[in-house]
Amino acid sequence: MTRDGAVAAVEALFDAGGSDAYFGERVTQLQHALQAAQCAQRAQADDELVLAALLHDVGHLLGSENIHAEIGVIDHDKSCVDWLQQHGFSPRVVALVSGHVDAKRYLVATNPDYYQRLSDASRQTLALQGGAMSDQEVAEFESNPHYRDLLRLRSWDEQAKDPEALTQDLWHYRALIARHAHR
Repeated sequence: MTRDGAVAAVEALFDAGGSDAYFGERVTQLQHALQAAQCAQRAQADDELVLAALLHDVGHLLGSENIHAEIGVIDHDKSCVDWLQQHGFSPRVVALVSGHVDAKRYLVATNPDYYQRLSDASRQTLALQGGAMSDQEVAEFESNPHYRDLLRLRSWDEQAKDPEALTQDLWHYRALIARHAHR
């Protein structure tokens, strides 16, 4: 897969499913992705973290046998790993995307108020994604070298649900995708 191929593949996914509703929220899949990426840029995140924010829910767009009609692909964080690797995204981008659900599970386990801030859809998926982490899982998560960035990504994921938000379009991220695919 070439750099241009990675850009085309990302665009094709969002062209095919980006206008679909983001499960249980008042934004589309594309709006959610663009808002998360914009949050990362505003926080002056590095390029790989911005890409992870943009692509964190790409697993919903790939389809799966493990889909729930109201809340999407249950294992969307893991089901997209092969696709991301095949399109040349770095191990760090893959680790961040595949770890964003674990960050939610971690925050529910360690912050009693976090669960109350989750949307109804996010609460439903949490139950299907393993619920709050155990003490052992918490310790393992805290030893992850991407621990802090995963928490940042999770925060942007939660913020990226505003149907009135103005963002850059997907075209804005073409050069970033091309620079980082197959480095």
